[in-house]
Amino acid sequence: MEFEKGGHWRNWVGNQSCISRYKAAPTSEEQLVAMVREADALDLPIRVAGSGHSFTPVVGTGGLRLSLAGMSGILGREGNRVTVAAGTRIGDIGRALKGMGLSLANQGDIDTQAVAGAFSTGTHGTGATLGCLASQVSGMRLVQADGSILVVDGSDPELLAAAQVSLGTLGVISEMTLETMPAYNLHEKLWRDDFETCMERHDELAATHRHFGFFWCPMPESRYLYCLGDTADAPLTTTTNTADVCEMKVMDITEQPEMQSPFEKIAYSSDIYPIEYVPNFHELEYAVPVEHGKAAVRAVRELMLTKHTKCIFPIEYRFTAGDAAWLSPFYRQDSVTVSVSGHPGFDYWDFLRDVDAILRQFHSRPHWGKLHFLDTEDVTTLYPRADDFRALRRKLDPKGRFLNEHVRMLLG
Repeated sequence: MEFEKGGHWRNWVGNQSCISRYKAAPTSEEQLVAMVREADALDLPIRVAGSGHSFTPVVGTGGLRLSLAGMSGILGREGNRVTVAAGTRIGDIGRALKGMGLSLANQGDIDTQAVAGAFSTGTHGTGATLGCLASQVSGMRLVQADGSILVVDGSDPELLAAAQVSLGTLGVISEMTLETMPAYNLHEKLWRDDFETCMERHDELAATHRHFGFFWCPMPESRYLYCLGDTADAPLTTTTNTADVCEMKVMDITEQPEMQSPFEKIAYSSDIYPIEYVPNFHELEYAVPVEHGKAAVRAVRELMLTKHTKCIFPIEYRFTAGDAAWLSPFYRQDSVTVSVSGHPGFDYWDFLRDVDAILRQFHSRPHWGKLHFLDTEDVTTLYPRADDFRALRRKLDPKGRFLNEHVRMLLG
């Protein structure tokens, strides 16, 4: 087998790139197996690019870079369990499930990621009782370096917990089985509150709505950076201020008919979850134990209002329930996620380091696809099953075929 020369690859926002020796794009598991086996014979490291949505160097390789975009679609259904090809975009899954009378239990606010890459890096939505997206994974097929297939079907709960969030280090995922639920509509409401009003209602809103999250905007123009609408005239808006305000959102399952107004919408679940973003930001996001959420966002807000006043991207704040995945940012920990962004072309590293220093005080864990400052020791400290994962990874991939420099430092 001859691979195509790899050339240059960059992620969606352009802050990560690599020059790979080879690239390949299988359209079936059989082709994928042959490609992985050949790369192993050529002593090449192997990484999968997915949709390139991660801000970290998780994809980069000088060896074989795989795209699974040609492995897409629904492969089978058994009740509420649906098997999807690893390269399927989340939005395409939602559209297919709608026709099957099913829904994903939760989604994030971007739906253009490839399912395997998004789920394997700890991607999440918001909802105090809802786990990250990987908690919906009940099985997968992993192509090993020798071309064999490791079937993860839940019969070994420990193996499933290790594989749900793995950063692509346990093999190349060819397909995933997801636990879905009967189709539902969501009722979305948007409004604006002052920061202190948001903090006063924080616990109430998290407890009484299936989904609650907000964007804190230090400046009037902050919301434009994330393409957020103007909620000044929303019926629920409580403030006339335009700076130091929170753009609020709640969503709940409803049986009411579909409708849409400027600040309220009822539609099928996967038509509600995503919002529009343009690739104009580089993001850091950490999962903070939920009991420290308000203190953490207060500290980051104060940092932005006093020291880093040129950093005006909104803070995004969401809820996620704890789960059992060994490398999940939410492992055995109900959390809120606090995310900040730097502007491309602006030296934002001092800002991100200061945010990191704040969030470390609360023993926070990063989203693996977002910028962070963790090293080997940090991973060991923050993830109780880190050494168990490393031992399993070495057992399944003793030659380190599925590592690059970045993931080797974290998990090798």
